Amino acid sequence: MRKTLERRPRGDRLTVLGQSAWSTVCVYFVFVLAGAGVGWLVALLVDWLVTLPWVPLRAPAELVASIPAPWLPAAGSLTGLALGLVAQHEQLVIRLSDDRVVLTRKGRAQEFSRDTIAAVFRDGKQLVLLGHDGGELTRQECDLSVGRVADAFTEHGYVWANADPHKDEFRRWVPDTPGLPEGANTILRARQESLEKKGSSDDDVRELREELARLGVVVRDEKRRQYWRTCRKAGPAME
Repeated sequence: MRKTLERRPRGDRLTVLGQSAWSTVCVYFVFVLAGAGVGWLVALLVDWLVTLPWVPLRAPAELVASIPAPWLPAAGSLTGLALGLVAQHEQLVIRLSDDRVVLTRKGRAQEFSRDTIAAVFRDGKQLVLLGHDGGELTRQECDLSVGRVADAFTEHGYVWANADPHKDEFRRWVPDTPGLPEGANTILRARQESLEKKGSSDDDVRELREELARLGVVVRDEKRRQYWRTCRKAGPAME
């Protein structure tokens, strides 16, 4: 994990947390090598298929077999490189100063001022920022070292919790659960469908979480099951 401390005026230090350059190089190397390997295997497979007296989709197989030998591994390597770029794009980068936190993932940056953050903790592989109303300001996938992230936040004076202070307040959601704000059951039902649907977008799940936050409902997921609690007032406070 990369950790840098930029020199700024006193009281305005900036710490940047992200994957180390070595880890990034390893990710690209693995994806490129795997892509080349897949391309090589595809070349072997189609060469074997066209020798069979009968094979479905012979024309496409012959077309692929006619491609010069080095091209398929090269195409696989390029595909692996593209997947490496996607993987890097999805990594969380944390920028911390004494007065604000900026979280960037998938090209989307969220900025939170210090006075809106009551506590920070890790819930499994997710980094969570809590507001003073008990609501979650954000919940982001985070593969960075827990110890380094905790140290960085505490060095800048933020409250780091070893566990969710509201963990015991969560209840499992079932359709038409009583006690939820108006409209929350409908959103939770749509979100449950997204969680269970193959190929569903993470963005849909995230956007529905934000809709629930506006109603004053906090939701967390466990093995495609939703657990909820309410907070004192609706809406995440973010800049």
